[in-house]
Amino acid sequence: MPAAPAPSPEPTTAFPFIGGRPCLDFVATLGKRHATPLERLPDPGALARWIDEAGLRAAADEAPPRVTKGDLAYARILREALYRLVRAAMAGDTPDPADVERANEAAARPDLAPQLAEPDTGPHPSLRWTAAHPGPAALATVARDAVLLVGGPLAARVKECAGPDCSLLFLDDSQARRRRWCSMDRCGNLAKVAGYRSRSRAASTR
Repeated sequence: MPAAPAPSPEPTTAFPFIGGRPCLDFVATLGKRHATPLERLPDPGALARWIDEAGLRAAADEAPPRVTKGDLAYARILREALYRLVRAAMAGDTPDPADVERANEAAARPDLAPQLAEPDTGPHPSLRWTAAHPGPAALATVARDAVLLVGGPLAARVKECAGPDCSLLFLDDSQARRRRWCSMDRCGNLAKVAGYRSRSRAASTR
Protein backbone atom coordinates (compact mmCIF):
# COMPACT_ATOMS: atom_id res chain seq x y z
CA MET A 1 0.00 0.00 0.00
CA PRO A 2 1.53 3.35 -0.98
CA ALA A 3 2.27 5.76 1.82
CA ALA A 4 -0.10 8.66 2.37
CA PRO A 5 1.08 11.92 0.81
CA ALA A 6 3.06 14.10 3.17
CA PRO A 7 1.42 17.40 4.07
CA SER A 8 2.76 20.24 1.99
CA PRO A 9 3.67 23.49 3.75
CA GLU A 10 1.49 26.47 2.99
CA PRO A 11 3.04 29.85 2.15
CA THR A 12 2.89 32.43 4.90
CA THR A 13 -0.73 33.56 4.74
CA ALA A 14 -3.46 34.36 7.21
CA PHE A 15 -4.62 31.40 9.26
CA PRO A 16 -8.35 30.58 9.08
CA PHE A 17 -9.99 31.69 12.32
CA ILE A 18 -13.56 30.82 11.45
CA GLY A 19 -14.21 27.73 13.57
CA GLY A 20 -15.89 29.56 16.41
CA ARG A 21 -13.72 27.87 19.05
CA PRO A 22 -9.93 27.98 19.64
CA CYS A 23 -9.64 24.20 19.36
CA LEU A 24 -11.43 24.18 15.97
CA ASP A 25 -9.19 26.96 14.71
CA PHE A 26 -6.21 24.94 15.93
CA VAL A 27 -7.15 21.73 14.09
CA ALA A 28 -7.63 23.91 10.98
CA THR A 29 -3.86 24.41 10.89
CA LEU A 30 -3.87 21.20 8.85
CA GLY A 31 -5.99 21.93 5.82
CA LYS A 32 -7.45 19.89 2.96
CA ARG A 33 -7.46 16.72 5.04
CA HIS A 34 -9.48 14.79 2.44
CA ALA A 35 -7.04 15.52 -0.37
CA THR A 36 -3.35 16.36 -0.15
CA PRO A 37 -3.00 17.67 3.42
CA LEU A 38 -1.88 21.27 3.69
CA GLU A 39 0.43 21.87 6.65
CA ARG A 40 0.05 25.38 7.98
CA LEU A 41 2.53 24.77 10.80
CA PRO A 42 5.68 23.87 8.85
CA ASP A 43 8.10 25.29 11.42
CA PRO A 44 8.23 26.65 14.99
CA GLY A 45 7.84 30.21 13.73
CA ALA A 46 4.49 29.37 12.16
CA LEU A 47 3.23 27.94 15.45
CA ALA A 48 4.38 31.08 17.28
CA ARG A 49 2.53 33.16 14.70
CA TRP A 50 -0.65 31.09 15.12
CA ILE A 51 -0.52 31.50 18.91
CA ASP A 52 -0.05 35.24 18.46
CA GLU A 53 -2.86 35.65 15.92
CA ALA A 54 -5.20 33.41 17.94
CA GLY A 55 -4.95 35.85 20.84
CA LEU A 56 -3.16 33.32 23.04
CA ARG A 57 0.01 35.35 23.45
CA ALA A 58 1.05 35.69 27.08
CA ALA A 59 1.02 39.50 27.09
CA ALA A 60 -0.07 42.06 24.55
CA ASP A 61 3.15 44.06 24.81
CA GLU A 62 5.45 41.09 24.29
CA ALA A 63 6.80 39.53 21.12
CA PRO A 64 5.26 36.27 19.86
CA PRO A 65 6.21 33.38 22.16
CA ARG A 66 9.41 31.47 21.65
CA VAL A 67 8.52 28.05 20.26
CA THR A 68 10.94 25.15 20.01
CA LYS A 69 11.03 22.24 17.59
CA GLY A 70 9.86 20.06 20.47
CA ASP A 71 6.89 22.37 21.03
CA LEU A 72 6.02 22.10 17.34
CA ALA A 73 6.18 18.29 17.33
CA TYR A 74 4.01 18.19 20.46
CA ALA A 75 1.54 20.66 18.95
CA ARG A 76 1.06 18.56 15.81
CA ILE A 77 0.48 15.37 17.80
CA LEU A 78 -1.98 17.17 20.08
CA ARG A 79 -3.73 18.74 17.10
CA GLU A 80 -4.46 15.36 15.50
CA ALA A 81 -5.65 13.87 18.79
CA LEU A 82 -8.05 16.78 19.27
CA TYR A 83 -9.25 16.46 15.68
CA ARG A 84 -10.04 12.77 16.14
CA LEU A 85 -11.85 13.52 19.41
CA VAL A 86 -14.02 16.15 17.77
CA ARG A 87 -14.80 13.90 14.79
CA ALA A 88 -15.75 11.05 17.13
CA ALA A 89 -18.09 13.38 19.01
CA MET A 90 -19.64 14.56 15.72
CA ALA A 91 -20.28 10.97 14.65
CA GLY A 92 -21.47 9.79 18.05
CA ASP A 93 -18.61 7.28 18.20
CA THR A 94 -16.55 6.18 21.17
CA PRO A 95 -13.29 8.14 21.13
CA ASP A 96 -9.90 6.45 21.11
CA PRO A 97 -8.74 6.16 24.74
CA ALA A 98 -5.26 7.29 23.68
CA ASP A 99 -6.72 10.52 22.29
CA VAL A 100 -8.71 11.08 25.47
CA GLU A 101 -5.59 10.55 27.56
CA ARG A 102 -3.54 12.95 25.44
CA ALA A 103 -6.20 15.66 25.57
CA ASN A 104 -6.61 15.28 29.32
CA GLU A 105 -2.86 15.38 29.87
CA ALA A 106 -2.51 18.53 27.79
CA ALA A 107 -5.49 20.19 29.47
CA ALA A 108 -4.02 19.47 32.92
CA ARG A 109 -0.86 21.44 32.16
CA PRO A 110 -0.52 25.04 33.36
CA ASP A 111 -2.31 27.33 30.94
CA LEU A 112 -2.42 31.08 30.50
CA ALA A 113 -3.19 32.89 33.75
CA PRO A 114 -5.11 36.17 33.90
CA GLN A 115 -3.29 38.98 35.68
CA LEU A 116 -4.14 42.60 36.40
CA ALA A 117 -1.62 45.05 35.03
CA GLU A 118 -0.83 48.32 36.76
CA PRO A 119 -3.37 50.91 35.57
CA ASP A 120 -1.88 53.57 33.31
CA THR A 121 -4.83 55.91 33.39
CA GLY A 122 -8.15 55.74 35.14
CA PRO A 123 -9.26 53.58 38.06
CA HIS A 124 -9.47 50.25 36.26
CA PRO A 125 -6.35 48.11 35.68
CA SER A 126 -6.06 46.30 32.36
CA LEU A 127 -6.09 42.54 31.97
CA ARG A 128 -3.13 40.61 30.59
CA TRP A 129 -2.21 36.95 30.29
CA THR A 130 0.99 35.47 31.64
CA ALA A 131 2.71 32.10 31.70
CA ALA A 132 6.11 30.75 32.66
CA HIS A 133 6.22 28.85 29.35
CA PRO A 134 3.95 30.75 26.93
CA GLY A 135 4.00 28.24 24.04
CA PRO A 136 3.01 25.13 26.01
CA ALA A 137 0.58 27.23 28.06
CA ALA A 138 -1.23 28.31 24.90
CA LEU A 139 -1.55 24.67 23.82
CA ALA A 140 -2.92 23.78 27.26
CA THR A 141 -5.55 26.48 26.81
CA VAL A 142 -6.50 24.99 23.43
CA ALA A 143 -6.70 21.49 24.92
CA ARG A 144 -8.98 22.69 27.71
CA ASP A 145 -11.25 24.30 25.14
CA ALA A 146 -11.43 20.99 23.26
CA VAL A 147 -12.23 19.04 26.43
CA LEU A 148 -15.04 21.47 27.28
CA LEU A 149 -16.40 21.33 23.73
CA VAL A 150 -16.32 17.54 23.32
CA GLY A 151 -17.64 16.95 26.82
CA GLY A 152 -20.49 19.45 26.56
CA PRO A 153 -23.72 19.97 24.62
CA LEU A 154 -22.15 22.19 21.96
CA ALA A 155 -20.40 19.19 20.40
CA ALA A 156 -23.66 18.46 18.57
CA ARG A 157 -23.34 21.78 16.74
CA VAL A 158 -19.92 21.11 15.23
CA LYS A 159 -20.04 20.59 11.47
CA GLU A 160 -17.62 20.11 8.62
CA CYS A 161 -17.72 22.56 5.73
CA ALA A 162 -19.73 21.26 2.78
CA GLY A 163 -17.08 22.44 0.34
CA PRO A 164 -15.69 19.38 -1.48
CA ASP A 165 -12.10 20.59 -1.13
CA CYS A 166 -12.46 21.90 2.41
CA SER A 167 -12.15 20.03 5.70
CA LEU A 168 -12.58 22.92 8.14
CA LEU A 169 -14.74 22.28 11.19
CA PHE A 170 -16.93 25.00 12.65
CA LEU A 171 -19.43 25.57 15.43
CA ASP A 172 -22.83 26.23 13.88
CA ASP A 173 -24.24 29.03 16.02
CA SER A 174 -26.82 30.11 13.45
CA GLN A 175 -30.39 30.37 14.70
CA ALA A 176 -31.76 27.70 12.36
CA ARG A 177 -28.67 25.46 12.64
CA ARG A 178 -28.52 25.26 8.84
CA ARG A 179 -25.07 26.68 8.23
CA ARG A 180 -23.23 24.65 5.57
CA TRP A 181 -20.04 26.55 4.84
CA CYS A 182 -17.02 27.39 6.94
CA SER A 183 -17.42 30.91 5.57
CA MET A 184 -19.50 32.50 2.84
CA ASP A 185 -16.40 34.46 1.82
CA ARG A 186 -14.55 31.19 1.25
CA CYS A 187 -16.41 28.05 0.29
CA GLY A 188 -19.89 29.55 0.24
CA ASN A 189 -18.95 32.00 -2.48
CA LEU A 190 -17.12 29.30 -4.46
CA ALA A 191 -20.25 27.13 -4.35
CA LYS A 192 -22.40 30.01 -5.58
CA VAL A 193 -20.04 30.66 -8.49
CA ALA A 194 -19.91 26.95 -9.37
CA GLY A 195 -23.69 26.72 -9.26
CA TYR A 196 -24.05 29.76 -11.52
CA ARG A 197 -21.61 28.33 -14.06
CA SER A 198 -23.38 24.97 -14.00
CA ARG A 199 -26.76 26.61 -14.66
CA SER A 200 -25.26 28.72 -17.44
CA ARG A 201 -23.80 25.65 -19.16
CA ALA A 202 -27.10 23.80 -18.86
CA ALA A 203 -28.99 26.74 -20.32
CA SER A 204 -26.57 27.06 -23.24
CA THR A 205 -27.12 23.40 -24.26
CA ARG A 206 -30.89 23.68 -24.43
